[in-house]
Amino acid sequence: MHDIIKQLEAKREQARLGGGQKRINAQHGKGKLTARERIELLLDEGSFEEWDMFVEHRCTDFGMANESVPGDGVVTGYGMINGRLTFVYSQDFTVFGGSLSEAHAEKICKVMDQAMKVGAPVIGLNDSGGARIQEGVASLGGYAEIFQRNVSASGVIPQISLIMGPSAGGAVYSPALTDFIFMVKDSSYMFVTGPEVVKTVTHEEVTAEELGGAITHSTKSGVCDRAFENDVEAILMLRRFFNYLPLSNKEKPPVRKGADTAERLDYSLDTLVPDNANKPYDMHELIVKTVDDGDFFEIQPDYAKNIIIGFARIEGQTVGIVANQPLVLAGCLDIKSSIKAARFVRFCDAFNIPVVTFVDVPGFMPGTSQEYGGIIKHGAKLLYAYAECTVPKITVITRKAYGGAYDVMASKHLRGDVNFAWPSAEIAVMGPKGAVEIIFREEKGDPAKLAEREAEYKAKFANPFVAGRRGYIDDVIMPHETRKRVARSLAMLKDKDIENPWRKHGNIPL
Repeated sequence: MHDIIKQLEAKREQARLGGGQKRINAQHGKGKLTARERIELLLDEGSFEEWDMFVEHRCTDFGMANESVPGDGVVTGYGMINGRLTFVYSQDFTVFGGSLSEAHAEKICKVMDQAMKVGAPVIGLNDSGGARIQEGVASLGGYAEIFQRNVSASGVIPQISLIMGPSAGGAVYSPALTDFIFMVKDSSYMFVTGPEVVKTVTHEEVTAEELGGAITHSTKSGVCDRAFENDVEAILMLRRFFNYLPLSNKEKPPVRKGADTAERLDYSLDTLVPDNANKPYDMHELIVKTVDDGDFFEIQPDYAKNIIIGFARIEGQTVGIVANQPLVLAGCLDIKSSIKAARFVRFCDAFNIPVVTFVDVPGFMPGTSQEYGGIIKHGAKLLYAYAECTVPKITVITRKAYGGAYDVMASKHLRGDVNFAWPSAEIAVMGPKGAVEIIFREEKGDPAKLAEREAEYKAKFANPFVAGRRGYIDDVIMPHETRKRVARSLAMLKDKDIENPWRKHGNIPL
């Protein structure tokens, strides 16, 4: 018995050392934490229960029979974040570069399967050189096993990927299938083919950072949801983010009430919208002044900035915020913003998170690049997401709601539960100037007459009352009471029960 215990401790010590002290020092030298240090920081102290510490690869080719490390390059198990259960796997770059073997994949699949059984999120800390070449197709099969579980778990349990090192080739598709991807600046990157292959095939000279770094994916491609300065900031922000999410689709998100009262009024909002309809303002101000304690966790803040998405709380309840941003492209909907918001709305709907939408949209972005890029289908994704969504939907129109974009942005016609408008709201087919130039095109030569017509159109249509008369707007509210009215609506809707017709699945315009 004594010998077994000694062997056990020796094995544990070997597993904890990963690829050895020299490689651990190299990892630290790059400003990166080790796989185990990351888990210690992510989970509540002393809560981690590790599984499969003694698993080793089964490869005997290319000299691998003599090279094996307990754990095989990934640390897996479960623990708590602020007292709530989560499953986690953390790839260990010090062991074979974190490369994925058949055994490595089996460890990940085991925690994913268990997470599905008990209804808890999965967090992947990715730091891997890709498939283990020595194992050939066995490692590729391991990736596919993980992909299948990502798809099966989609909409059932939250899945979060934190990229903390390389993620290349087939390795990128597991994160791509998860709900959120966070990256670390200067030390993480994602790409399907690396710089050398790109140079060989397309003759483009590009660095790994330029091709697939955190800045690239958080500003240009939209693959990454947030980019953080270092491992520590990324993990601490992930802990904060986790607090907004339910553990599974069978429960509601946690309620964390603060000192902020639902009845709070903010009179500064009465002057937020400028008198000049063409002058922009920052929609962030409305969001921050409406939600609990001004606390807003924005998603994709540096991508498609003409729309804002993120999580906040109202009376302690998690809500998803979607808002047009007049400061960027006048708040127009384009391809990127439509896709960004549509995916977010679908996540909220899958996990019982009410959606609050702030609308100031002059329409869809015109132009050949948008039409050739498929704005019709991409814009329809946002329309589909809102129409399919069955969680509580509250909409506040602050200023412009023109044309098809009015319909798309959680209008009453897409089963919006409560639709408010500020007195400054303009709900119409298009802006007064454009409308008059079409309706009274024969009077184009008379600027004075056109100005008169424009004033007439504005008085008749560029206000919330036409929509109000038809019941498309439930009430016209003062800006300062936005928080109070949204909070009351959420309280009223807390037991909302509506289901879509039975189907295997819809066919979203992908």
